[in-house]
Amino acid sequence: MRIFGLTGGIASGKSTVSGMLRELGAHVLDADVIAREVVAPGTPGLAAIAEHFGDVLAPDGSLDRKALGARIFDSPAERAALEAITHPRIRQAFLEQSWALAESGVTEVFYDAALLIENRLHEGMDAVVVVWVPREVQLARLMARDSLTLPQAQSRLAAQLPLEEKRRLATDVIDNSGSREQTRLQVEALWSRLREVPPGGA
Repeated sequence: MRIFGLTGGIASGKSTVSGMLRELGAHVLDADVIAREVVAPGTPGLAAIAEHFGDVLAPDGSLDRKALGARIFDSPAERAALEAITHPRIRQAFLEQSWALAESGVTEVFYDAALLIENRLHEGMDAVVVVWVPREVQLARLMARDSLTLPQAQSRLAAQLPLEEKRRLATDVIDNSGSREQTRLQVEALWSRLREVPPGGA
C-alpha cells in the first residue's frame, strides 16, 4: 500500500480537498477522527488521560475537552504529557486501519493530518500533498470564518508552521487560492497522477 500525506494550515482548505478526494473515490483516514476514537469512553487512552490529569471527564464518562484544554494551556510539560499518551495510540490506530484497508484490496490511502510535518509523519510517505494559499488569503479567510480581528488571526497563524515551509517539503501542492472549481481540477489531476504510479514505482 502507498500512503500519501495530506496537510495544510488553518483556513487553507485542507478539509475541502479531503472531501474532494473522497468524492473521487480515494480512501482518506482523518487524524482528527482517529484522535477522538483513541480517547473514546472505555478506551485505554482515556483511562491514561484521566489517571494523569485527574478530573477531566464529563458526567457521561467522555473526555471533557474544555477541562483538559485548561490543564494544558500555557503548560508545555502538560501538553507534552498529553501527546505522549495520545500520539502513539493515534499512530497505532492509523497503522491498523491502513492494514485493514490493504487487506481489503485498497492500494492507496491518504492520511489527512494538520500536524503531519510538525510530527515528522511525512517522512517516508509516498507523497506529501500540501494545500496552500498565500498568507494574506489565509488571514482573510480565517478572520471571516472565525470572526477574528487581524491581530487575533495573526496570532493563530504564528502558532503554526508557516504554509511556505510546509510547501517546501511537499511533493505536490494544491493551490486553493482560486475558485472551488479551480481547486477541484487540481485535485482531480493529482488523484489521476498518483493512481498512475504502480506500487514500488517512481
